[in-house]
Order: sequence, then structure tokens, then C-alpha cells
Amino acid sequence: MKLLVDANLSPLVAEVLRMAGFDAVHVVEVGLMTATDDRIFDVATEERMAVITADSDFPMMLALRRATSPSVVHLRHIAELAPAAQAALLVANLPGLVPELEKGVIASLAPNRLRLRDLPIR
Repeated sequence: MKLLVDANLSPLVAEVLRMAGFDAVHVVEVGLMTATDDRIFDVATEERMAVITADSDFPMMLALRRATSPSVVHLRHIAELAPAAQAALLVANLPGLVPELEKGVIASLAPNRLRLRDLPIR
């Protein structure tokens, strides 16, 4: 599963994910740093990537479009966490999420909670 880390998270998050064995890139690495959320959404869909973001716009876009992809990992309540801690939270939880992300979900991930919602949202 390819992972696309959104601009609202540090490039360090993608770097740590790669070091942990995940196929992850940050939007800055693929020329999408200033892209609209719609463009990032479309690229992630075309490239079969899951988006990792702290932005609630992506889950909202999935709901409005009634889309089945891309899967989204929505990090919540992480503003006080340093990028290394954000990455550690992802590394600890992603192995169990990959099968779900491949099917199509929104994974809402906080330091003390994980919630999955199948796509499309009804």
C-alpha cells in the first residue's frame, strides 16, 4: 500500500514511515505541496494511495463524493505531538490497518483511539 502524507504533516513523518518499511511519500516530494485538496485526492485515487492527513477535508470529500477511494488515515488530536511522535503513532497502528486501507476506509486515529469507517460513506 502506497501512502501519501499531506502537507499539514511534516516530511519527517513520511521519512520515518519509509524507515519502518512503508511505501510513503510526502506531497512535497511529488510536486503537490501547493496542490488543492481536490488535486491531492485525485492523484491519490489514480495512484492507489492512501492519504495520511490531519485535515478533516478529506473525510468530508469522501462523504460528499460517495467515493470508495482513496482511503484516508485522519490523524486527530495530534497538534501537541512532535512529528516524530506522530510518525510513531502511525508506525504502531499501520500494520493492522493496511488490509482495511486496501479495501477502502477512513481510519480516524488519535493517540488513544482508532475508529474505522467503510467506504463509501452512506
